[in-house]
Amino acid sequence: MPRKDLLDIAGLEREEIDHLLDQAVPFKELFTRSVKKVPALKGKSVLMLFYEPSTRTHSSFEVAAKRLSADVTNFDVPHSSIVKGESVRETVETLQAMRTDYIIVRHGRSGLPGTIAKMTRASVINAGDGAHAHPTQALLDAFTIKEKFPDPTGKRVLIVGDILHSRVARSTSTILKKLGLEVAYLGPGSLVPKTGPENIQRFTNYDEAMAWAPDIVYLLRVQMERQEVQYFPSLREYHRLYGVTDERLKAISDKGLYLMHPGPVNRGVELCDAVMDYERTLINDQVENGIAVRMAVLYWLKPGAVSGES
Repeated sequence: MPRKDLLDIAGLEREEIDHLLDQAVPFKELFTRSVKKVPALKGKSVLMLFYEPSTRTHSSFEVAAKRLSADVTNFDVPHSSIVKGESVRETVETLQAMRTDYIIVRHGRSGLPGTIAKMTRASVINAGDGAHAHPTQALLDAFTIKEKFPDPTGKRVLIVGDILHSRVARSTSTILKKLGLEVAYLGPGSLVPKTGPENIQRFTNYDEAMAWAPDIVYLLRVQMERQEVQYFPSLREYHRLYGVTDERLKAISDKGLYLMHPGPVNRGVELCDAVMDYERTLINDQVENGIAVRMAVLYWLKPGAVSGES
């Protein structure tokens, strides 16, 4: 069934997730060729509507669209009529008049991409909305894990850090559970919600978490910009208790665990400098895989579809 938008992982069926992950494989193989473009979306227009700063996600989507031969336009929010008080509806109506095929949205308000999707025939992709969802990050995380574990059923992923404010934690937890992995959270009690997805264990210290025997440690960025109050004494204290220190990295290395992080990395907070040289750090794999996965998403969605919308 055709699907117009990608707004959240929760709305995807397992078969759709498998299809997207499978479709990303040939797109990644394209990266090894001298010509890294295919004409799949030639003549289609992609508009980047980012109300929040972004380097990795924005550039990843832009590269993905261009490798599919789409025309990409960056909507310059700081210099647009939005700063003059133009509403989101007025902005979307303007974009609709331009006959845009895809709108890729990042916004600080949870649920806004879904609101935009109802206003336009263009395919809307949620590139992160508040603390709610980040579906393409979840897909690229799942793709990266499947490269190391082709059958990831039963593998354990420990997500560490600011769960409370993290759209990545929510979306990635959801997709991993759908794929049959086990998920646990580790972080300060103030940053690990007491309620949330079922069957997710919660730890407050590394000793307990390591005893759970994870296969992957997934570090989250400490999102100071979303914290209205102080949830822990200091960044130094956070690193001591929850960061991958040199000592913890040795223990992780001895166990042969993989390390992941959605970026951008706060060195000396979530991890020590040596992590980037650790042979089982998958951070750069995530960046590369993000392009292939986003190519798969753009190729899969059908602008103007009226059924199977998420």
